[in-house]
Amino acid sequence: MSIKNRTKIQKLMGFPNGLALTASYLRSQGFDPQLLAQYKKSNWLESIGDGAYARYADKVDWQGALSAMQNQLKLSIHCGARTALELQGYSHYVAAQQRDVFLFASPGQKLPRWFEKNDWAVNVTYKMTGLFPAGRQDSYVNYSAGTFSIRISSPERAAMEMLYHVPAKQGFDEAMRVMESLLTLRPVLVQKLLEACTSVKVKRLFLYMAQTANMPFAAKLDLAKIDLGKGDRTVIKGGRFDSKYRITVPRGGDA
Repeated sequence: MSIKNRTKIQKLMGFPNGLALTASYLRSQGFDPQLLAQYKKSNWLESIGDGAYARYADKVDWQGALSAMQNQLKLSIHCGARTALELQGYSHYVAAQQRDVFLFASPGQKLPRWFEKNDWAVNVTYKMTGLFPAGRQDSYVNYSAGTFSIRISSPERAAMEMLYHVPAKQGFDEAMRVMESLLTLRPVLVQKLLEACTSVKVKRLFLYMAQTANMPFAAKLDLAKIDLGKGDRTVIKGGRFDSKYRITVPRGGDA
């Protein structure tokens, strides 16, 4: 093996374990298509879809794939909703492995085909939405996934993203139980996000649950600055009507 090839192999082996490696990123790092084909043939690399690789026998999960999309492809995709809350410990029953993964992106930001076609052993829900204006960096945090990191929603943003999926992809009762665990949400950031949020349903649900659970931050919010829209909203079909926030919630209790 030439010194040049040995140096390239060392560079390849220097990437973090568990990280997906996109073809475009590898090319930018000096690995031309012919070299990638040679490494695949020699079992240094294996394909995980059209345009992405893993080092041979390296286990790449959805987090390693998300990191590649964020940091190699520079896509505006992040992990949010209940998944982000579970990763940060805000759940009464965090599973050893995520069963559902909620990903969000700005409108028009499609997932790469290699991510869509791969089986990541989780149920991925992907939503392109303008729930919040782009560029709210204060509503993200970096989560360490071992040898690399991924960008996920802060607890304040994740809570609202969770409510965005009620009731289609997220149960009301479970969302209420998770909300009850969010005792340390920052009122200043909650206020900013509620003012910026474009979903009337999300804002009303969030305030209803915060008040019902007597959350510490709720008393510090300025509701006059939050646009709650007009008219009624049906959240739970056949539920009871809450007159303050004008939404339907489950009958027979608050959650």
